[in-house]
Amino acid sequence: MGDFLNTDIKFLKGVGERRAKTLAAELDIRTFRDLLYYFPFRHVDRSRFYKIAELNPDMPLVQIVGRFISFQIEGEGAKRRLHGVFSDGSRLMECVWFSKVDALKDAYRTGVDYVIFGKPVLYRSIYSISHPEVSQYDPNKPALGFMGVYNISEKMRKGGYASRLFPALIKNITANPRFNNIPSVLPVEVRDRYRLMPLKEALVQMHSPENPDLLAKARERMKFEELFYLQLHILRFSRERGRKIQGLIFPVIGKYFNDYFFNCIPFELTGAQKRVLKEIRADMRTGRQMNRLLQGDVGSGKTMVGFMSMLMAIDNGFQAAMMAPTEILATQHYETISKWGSMIGLRVELLTGSVRAKKRREIDEGLRSGAIHILIGTHALIEDNVVFGNLGLVVIDEQHRFGVAQRAKMWKKGAVPPHVLVMTATPIPRTLAMTVYGDLDVSVIDELPPGRKPIETLLRYDENRMEVNRLIARELAAGRQIYIVYPLIQENEKLELKSVEEGQERIRNLFPEVEVCCVHGRMKPEEKDFQMEKFVSGKARILVATTVIEVGVNVPNASVMVIENAERFGLSQLHQLRGRVGRGSDKSYCILMTKYKTGADTKKRLSIMTETTDGFLISEADMKLRGPGDMEGTQQSGLAFELKVASLTSDGQILNIAREAAEKVLNAHPELVAGEVSPYDKTGEKIMLSPGSLNVVRRELHFRFSREVDWSLIS
Repeated sequence: MGDFLNTDIKFLKGVGERRAKTLAAELDIRTFRDLLYYFPFRHVDRSRFYKIAELNPDMPLVQIVGRFISFQIEGEGAKRRLHGVFSDGSRLMECVWFSKVDALKDAYRTGVDYVIFGKPVLYRSIYSISHPEVSQYDPNKPALGFMGVYNISEKMRKGGYASRLFPALIKNITANPRFNNIPSVLPVEVRDRYRLMPLKEALVQMHSPENPDLLAKARERMKFEELFYLQLHILRFSRERGRKIQGLIFPVIGKYFNDYFFNCIPFELTGAQKRVLKEIRADMRTGRQMNRLLQGDVGSGKTMVGFMSMLMAIDNGFQAAMMAPTEILATQHYETISKWGSMIGLRVELLTGSVRAKKRREIDEGLRSGAIHILIGTHALIEDNVVFGNLGLVVIDEQHRFGVAQRAKMWKKGAVPPHVLVMTATPIPRTLAMTVYGDLDVSVIDELPPGRKPIETLLRYDENRMEVNRLIARELAAGRQIYIVYPLIQENEKLELKSVEEGQERIRNLFPEVEVCCVHGRMKPEEKDFQMEKFVSGKARILVATTVIEVGVNVPNASVMVIENAERFGLSQLHQLRGRVGRGSDKSYCILMTKYKTGADTKKRLSIMTETTDGFLISEADMKLRGPGDMEGTQQSGLAFELKVASLTSDGQILNIAREAAEKVLNAHPELVAGEVSPYDKTGEKIMLSPGSLNVVRRELHFRFSREVDWSLIS
């Protein structure tokens, strides 16, 4: 952005060496640009003054004109605090300071007009403001207008820094004549086409807006800028993959697929499954490596789609592999797919870390010769000594459990990289999928097979414990199995949460006639597998666990999922846990346990789970409540990003427009992909850029995404 904005922040008036070190260490602000892009997290209207009589506890920050009536220091040592009684001439309120008590008592005087600014809190019918911002009132000074409120660290706050420092520093940058000549960040052709505010004006309005309308336009411009470059980077990544990684061509739908489809499927495929199979079929005919994400809720039939995709590879003379994150899940997939494969004469084998040496030699020989059609396994599949004769398709289940380097090792198992289908039962909202999985084509199975009984989800409180125990006893008497999930492994008195250890003892005492097993994250893998196998086999009737059972456990006989301290889990996580039941023909229940005295927001959040079993609706709600950064498994190595202004929750429309603009720029300038014309260039509408605008784009892409993708992993 030019030498001016790349100037070290220590040279800015009001900063200096000491403050520069603090800003760098605490907020990663090192240059003028960093400071300008450190935006307020909210704005307050300081164009008017309030009366104490107008206050209510729901108000944000307010400012009041008046005088201090008295000051008093209370407490001893670290508990000392300064109380100030403040009056606006008609009513009284209190100001409280918990640090720098002596200095503040000497700084403020009674009988002088001040403006206090802060968040009013009502306590025992008296309003108070803790650590208010205090300035001397000047009736001749113009009102401040809309002011930004900035996040500062606790260390900065204790060091005497305040949010009001930033407007003054920002003004020192924008008042410099060189600020008027800062270069553009967006190509002018893009900015004009989408009628966006110029950068210089947008930066000023973001920090000190003249009015709400200009602030909204500035935010729109900055959001677009952020999302445009994010989408441009992701699309470059995707097109570079297409250029570097050519794919196998599967022209035939042959004997195995047709035999299984017409003669062996025990049920009718849903419309969604058929649609996704057509999308996969189209990918495999292009000569470009398929790299497709398959999203589908629990029980939607992803495994069947994965198996039939494997049949497409086998019909064309290739082998297929499926990789799962745990031995239990891999074994379950093996049992299912080997049964399906045996109907049409396929050889299916299982490879995990526990396979004995003799069996391992048989598998190695069968793989190399091509006698094994499908290999299912865990991380063992990526070992160098696992050699396929002709690998054509890799299916990766619960793909977020694998790193990009691990997945890449599977890609290198063939002379030409195999097609890749990654599956997840964690529904992801479309706006997030577009961004996080921007280098993958996305398919969605949004339809459940007919006849599945919906899971009844109940919100219950500790006072309803007897009712819940009766339900568990009834289901056990009917021969069924129970999950009980806890947030902690061991008891923690400070958190007042229930734990697996105390829960296991309580459950054994309540139901002594059945075997109870226990699984948690601190167990050694072999012990965890042993305990899980007891539950899967039916020997143990109750499984007490932490969230390690969230993915990869299929026990059709389990009909009840009890989740203790449900308020501690995100909605998407609760939905995944709920998906462990409802896999058989029996009616199933998910019981969310929480304290009766929980906040209204918590009860509202948990009630969403009782109202719908649609994973996509739940994931949308979860992202709105928690933000995209908290959603499990969404960060993809090589495409890391941080959004400062835009929100994937609420800015879907801007995201779509920004992606459209990025596609049009790349259509016109394929040289942005790899410095040369790519053979995989999409056709469509174009936005032609001048040489100067192209340089702007290259500079910004380098600045924002200097960590390049390691193509050696996947080429």
